[in-house]
Amino acid sequence: MGGAEDPSRNGASRNAGSKSGASEREAPKSGSEDTSGNGGRGFTFPSALTVLALVTLLVWVIAFFVPSGRYERDAAGAPRQGTYHREPSGLGFLDRLTDLFLSPVNGLYGVQDRETGQVAPDAVGELYGAAGVFLFVLAIGAFITVVFATGAMDRGIGRLAHRLRERGALLIVGVMLIFSLLGTVEGFAEETLGFYGLIVPLMLALGYDRMVATGTIILGAGIGVLCSTVNPFATGVASSAADISLGDGIVLRAAMWVVLTAVTIAYVVRYARRVRARPERSLSGFLPGDRGRAEVRADAAEPPPLTGTHKAVLVTVVLVFAFMIFSVIPWASALSGDADAAPYGWEPGWSFPQLAALFLCAAILVGLLTRMGEQRFTATFVEGVGDFVSPALVIVLARGVTVLMNNAKITDTVLHSIEGAAMGVPSAPFSIMIFVVNLPLAFLIPSTSGHATLAMPILAPLADFAGVSRAVVVTAWQAASGWMNLWVPTTAVIMGGISLARVGYDRYLRFAAPLLGLLALLIAGFVALGAVWS
Repeated sequence: MGGAEDPSRNGASRNAGSKSGASEREAPKSGSEDTSGNGGRGFTFPSALTVLALVTLLVWVIAFFVPSGRYERDAAGAPRQGTYHREPSGLGFLDRLTDLFLSPVNGLYGVQDRETGQVAPDAVGELYGAAGVFLFVLAIGAFITVVFATGAMDRGIGRLAHRLRERGALLIVGVMLIFSLLGTVEGFAEETLGFYGLIVPLMLALGYDRMVATGTIILGAGIGVLCSTVNPFATGVASSAADISLGDGIVLRAAMWVVLTAVTIAYVVRYARRVRARPERSLSGFLPGDRGRAEVRADAAEPPPLTGTHKAVLVTVVLVFAFMIFSVIPWASALSGDADAAPYGWEPGWSFPQLAALFLCAAILVGLLTRMGEQRFTATFVEGVGDFVSPALVIVLARGVTVLMNNAKITDTVLHSIEGAAMGVPSAPFSIMIFVVNLPLAFLIPSTSGHATLAMPILAPLADFAGVSRAVVVTAWQAASGWMNLWVPTTAVIMGGISLARVGYDRYLRFAAPLLGLLALLIAGFVALGAVWS
């Protein structure tokens, strides 16, 4: 998910292929060429857990050489501009070694001491660790896995594809819109790997090429993750790290989602029509037998209809995510325009603990609706939790890095070193700068959630200095992460997808490059507009 396989770029696969019956219908065979580009040999980008372990060691070493200091804080805990001063950390070598040893533990349930500000498992104060987010990731992982185990999602998309099989443009629009919607609300990404076995033959049957299928799947889900509105693995983690509500900035993100999704769909449809009219202009080319699939697949049998149980599951999924959106939006602020407006009495005002409970209960409800049975349900539930342990641990490790910086009192020093970059910079250029700065970070830290947990403690207070809403910074950050995830070769969604579709990576880049440039310009415009209005 998300934005995401981890739910970022290198995390749990969620057994996407096994969850989709589509992959069992006609999974494309692996081509003779290696689309990964390294022939199975050479450098392999390390996993998110390995990268964060290395980052932890690097930050621990750097902390010996960076001067310690701190800002004075206001009642909300935000640093006051211009109040930075040097302050000894009071840590000896043994203390620092202990912090390194306990960093994953502190990242999960470390508590920040009210007096000293130090974080430790046995301190007395407020929770600093990411225990709430950790449990939430496991809960939503269990829910999603249980939903996919019912087959409702696969069959629903399969029936949509069959009904639109003779209307190619509508099929592309329908599939991309659904994938984008799932991407924006729950980071739908790795699950798409199971649909290549259905979409590729169908697109070939309609006279398109394999690139159309690849673009429909990768760009459809990817643009949704890029414009995450309430995606818990991107927006949720970043908002938590920035100390704002998941619903803050949702209007800007929703507008981005509508516009960028429309642009992306139009781009793929335009290419599809061109290839159908002039097959020689295909960027992917055609493999032996591709051009003959139109006759073979045009009269494919209709997939089995949705049962009452499948319909109930799909309605439940829609209602659960709709309620999640409703429960996190600060309605009083959104409707009145006053950021400090008192919440209405009917506002749930939920955060991660309540959302975790919501998805746990929703998973149980789906199990009851489908009569899974106790043994199958618990096995599926545990499988989902297991699939999402990796992304949850990424969040914990990333939070452990911030604990090292906090205890060594270098977080404020780093913030102070770039404070000048925010001072005097107009809000619009500042928001674009946040987007640009996060592009290389999104590549170097192959985890959406880990990237957010590491970057937000610095970027969010920097936004305060620049007079820009923290929600705009979250939006600019997730747009950078999502934009990179549309093409970088370190993500399983890209490399696994083009391998299943048997499309070369270089040809995919050639196909996506113009769209990537257009999306970057649109993103810059949206975040600049959001900064001016914030």
